Amino acid sequence: MSSRQPTFQGVALRPLRRRDAKVLQRLLVQDRAWLSPWEATTPGIRYPVNARSLVSNLLHQVREGTGAAFVVEYEGAVAGQLNVANILHGSVSSGTIGYWIAKEFAGQGIMPKAVALAIDYLFDEVGLHRVEIDIRPENAASLRIVEKLGLRSEGLKERFIHIDGGWRDHLVFAITSEERKGSMLGRLDNTQAQ
Repeated sequence: MSSRQPTFQGVALRPLRRRDAKVLQRLLVQDRAWLSPWEATTPGIRYPVNARSLVSNLLHQVREGTGAAFVVEYEGAVAGQLNVANILHGSVSSGTIGYWIAKEFAGQGIMPKAVALAIDYLFDEVGLHRVEIDIRPENAASLRIVEKLGLRSEGLKERFIHIDGGWRDHLVFAITSEERKGSMLGRLDNTQAQ
């Protein structure tokens, strides 16, 4: 990410740093019940929350060029985390966004803005052609995000990701650079005005 930090109405995305592990650990532990229904798990294994390992893995993907990792801030406070996995260039030129928000910041319109900032960055700075978000059908809050941003529904991936002890279905939403027509922040402004 360039030195210019994308911001919009108090929401900022900034590159993840090693020292973020401490605050992320605190948020992940304090919001266990809130976050665990949506977090990926490994079949048969229950790991303790380890933000240091999470940050290390995400930064490794950044160095390899296969991922991007950000902290979501709201009015200067860490509110959550957003990452882009499976970044491919060339003939595929795509990536998949995942995110989480601390319970105290939920419902304030922060994550739609963060996702909009991320998509604009991925198209304009990284040069991707397609961005995907996969969401559990039960996750009403995340479904509202893709609805606000006008992402296209592509169907269902059955038993796609192991989450909270089982293989869970995910709805697939995507947007291509041609579909964007302007910025994602502009789309978000238009839906908020309606």
